[in-house]
Order: sequence, then structure tokens, then C-alpha cells
Amino acid sequence: MEKTTNISPIIEIKDLKKSFINNHVLNGFSMQLNKGESLVIMGKSGSGKSVMIRCLIGLMQPDSGIVKIMNKNIVNLERNDLDNLRTEIGFLFQGSALYDSMTVRENLEFPLRKKKLSAKEKETLVSDALESVGLPETVNLIPNELSGGMKRRVALARAIILKPKIIIYDEPTTGLDPITSKEITQLMKEIQLKYGTSSLVITHDIDCARVISDRMILLIDGINYKEGTFKELSSSNDKRIQAFFK
Repeated sequence: MEKTTNISPIIEIKDLKKSFINNHVLNGFSMQLNKGESLVIMGKSGSGKSVMIRCLIGLMQPDSGIVKIMNKNIVNLERNDLDNLRTEIGFLFQGSALYDSMTVRENLEFPLRKKKLSAKEKETLVSDALESVGLPETVNLIPNELSGGMKRRVALARAIILKPKIIIYDEPTTGLDPITSKEITQLMKEIQLKYGTSSLVITHDIDCARVISDRMILLIDGINYKEGTFKELSSSNDKRIQAFFK
């Protein structure tokens, strides 16, 4: 008889509910992200993607449900434990969210501020992260001196500088031209392979989803309406699913 092993998902959400007065945004959303997997979540504007992310990283309390990261229920974590857990998560914000008054080096050093690192150790981490995104020459520039695509790469370098186990991408290609979007999508794939990260990708970009996803979830009516591979979902006869692929 073949031996099987149970591997806990690196992120697990069960029956997540969140309402704002009479607006029921999440109505029992459930999902799991497995180690080393790239999971894409798609949903229309206002479908609850951002609310789900805020609940996931502890910026918003759900009304009910279970949210686990690396088998820790974040709803019950003390502040220090939650902060420590967040160091295992890289976050690529929509629009890059770089600090305009800081150089690229200072932006990348920001996540390191609570780490007891020497100047040489910080320099090595900054250099390695910028090398990974192909922008070592930008270290002393400020964001206003960078193109949109370069800003997104620097933001990705900041997200990976602590070599996190999980990276959350919030609309990683929004606002970029088609060629730059393809470059960022390919870079995301390379980062995942290089660092072995588990990726949770929130996107409206169907081309990005096709390239990056191992699995997809469609968030409709506040629930996990359907999940599967890109091929499985794109060939569905369900009109609500078809709407995402037109």
C-alpha cells in the first residue's frame, strides 16, 4: 500500500466572513495555498479581494472564520508574534508604494530596520535583491528617477529582501504597458523558482494569470466560486466564469 503524507498548507482560510453594516463582502470564503505554489485569485472590483488580504495579514479582523499562516491562527496571535510572522511574508503593493524621499537603497533597507544586522550584511542583502530583479545600478537613485517598470522591480526587490516564505502580489502589473507587464510576470516566475516561495497573486491581468498560476480561484459573491487550473477554468461553460476570460 502506497504511503501518503499530510502536508499542511502554508496559508489556509476557512469560512471567512466580513460585513460592513449591510454590505456582506465575504460570505464564507475558503482557500489554501500550498508550499511552493503560485495561486492566482481573480474577482471583479468590489468582490472582496482587498478585504480578504487585509484579514489575511492581520490588518482587519474578520467577523468569523479561520485564517492560518504556516499553521498559526493569526486572529489569536499577540502583536509581537504577528509582527514576527509578517517577516516571513513579502508584499508587492499595487502601484509599488516606494517612499519618494528615500533612495532605492533606503527603500530596500526599510524592512531590515528591526533586524540586528551590520552595515556589510545590509549591503549584501540590498545588492543581492537588486541583482535578482536586474537593477543593481539603481541603488543610489530615488523613485522619481525610475520608470514605472523599474519602480515595480525595486518594489519586488524590497519584497524579497528577507527571503520570505510567502509573497503576496497585489495587482502586480496594474498601470504598466503590455511589454513591461510581461517582463514583470516573467520576473515573478523567476523569483518563485529561485527562492522557492509560495505566491498569492491578486490580479485582473488574464495574461499574467495564464503565465504565473499553478491554480486559480474566482472570488464571486464573497465565496470561492470556482477553482482549478487556467486551462480548466478558461474552458468552462459557466457564463460567470467565461466573463473573466473574454
